[in-house]
Amino acid sequence: MNSAKGSSFFPFGKEQLLPAEEMLEVGRKRKQLSIGVLSGKGKDETRIPLTPQAVELLVKNDHEVIIESKAGDHSSYSDMDYANAGAGIIRDKKVVLQCDIVLSVAPLDHAEIDALKGNQTIISSMQLKTQCEEALKKMMKKKVLALAFEYMKDEHRQFPVINSMCEIAGSTSMMMASEYMSNAHGGKGVLLGGVTGISPAEVVIIGSGVAAEYAVRTAIGLGAMVKVFDSSIHNLRVLNEKIGTSIFTSVFHPHVLQKALKSADVVLGALTFPSCPKFIVPEEYVKEMKEGAVIIDLCISHGGCFETSVPTTLKRPTFRKHGIVHCCVPNIPARVARTASISLSNIFAPILLDMGECGGLERYMKSSKGFRNGVYIYNGILTSLDLGEKFNLPHQDIELLMAAF
Repeated sequence: MNSAKGSSFFPFGKEQLLPAEEMLEVGRKRKQLSIGVLSGKGKDETRIPLTPQAVELLVKNDHEVIIESKAGDHSSYSDMDYANAGAGIIRDKKVVLQCDIVLSVAPLDHAEIDALKGNQTIISSMQLKTQCEEALKKMMKKKVLALAFEYMKDEHRQFPVINSMCEIAGSTSMMMASEYMSNAHGGKGVLLGGVTGISPAEVVIIGSGVAAEYAVRTAIGLGAMVKVFDSSIHNLRVLNEKIGTSIFTSVFHPHVLQKALKSADVVLGALTFPSCPKFIVPEEYVKEMKEGAVIIDLCISHGGCFETSVPTTLKRPTFRKHGIVHCCVPNIPARVARTASISLSNIFAPILLDMGECGGLERYMKSSKGFRNGVYIYNGILTSLDLGEKFNLPHQDIELLMAAF
């Protein structure tokens, strides 16, 4: 019928009747990562950031992993273990330093920075107290992206590496204290835990964070009497709840702390970095402690919490001052290298996998604010307020830079 030309039979316009392209979501393009893992040899470091199991997982997801030869020796992982997992084993450190992503537990030294090709990603510790201005400027000149893993946060706004290493350090520190009190290490010959008819050793812990919690658990398990001091009554209450048993707790009342230190056999500095306010135990308090008592300062990387603290090494972990044994090793978890390496690997492997899945570092950074929190150099620009103030260098907010690039 001619009336078919009427609007009642053709409710759509001509353009609407033409076939349209189907709109499909464009998937993210996976990116193959080139990852180099450095040895801590010569840096008083025994940990390695990736285990063979993590390497195997990365390789199966089409990523390339190169390991510096003998990097896993101290963690009881051989070159063969890594080779069997699919990693390339390289003796020449300079080759490892050409990878797009370089992983190292210890900060890079001057020679390693000089060997970088530039425009790479460096993931390592920063160690603010020992950071060198010259090394920092060299890295900026190389236009690298440098991330300090101790500042990195997770989706729960926690510091995963710090918390993980604090768990290990807290437990390990009590075992070390027990060693240093024994005759075998020149101590007084006192058992940390009590036995029938003999009073238990007294342990004073300064701080109530993760390291303190695990130190308390270990000390109680060994039978010691524990006292904990912190600036926050809330944190002390939370610690008591976590431990599940009542222990002596106090805020920092000078006379109460001084009295506790006088009778203590072991004193542990375990303030939580970077959220806890800095607290220094004055030298006069240390002088009044018992001859042969043990101080272990877990805060030495960030300045220490005893006026008498001086950094020591894994090879020479202790010194005596005023008759008190001081242990101020910055990387105490490295004493149990295999446990610490597995713990680090559990953090880094998922991050690297996610980085590859979302299309590379730039995409991952934009989607992960916690990861960005650890970045202290971005494309050669300093983004760390702490380093900027320490060396009087100009710095930019990482969030503003991310918006600009």
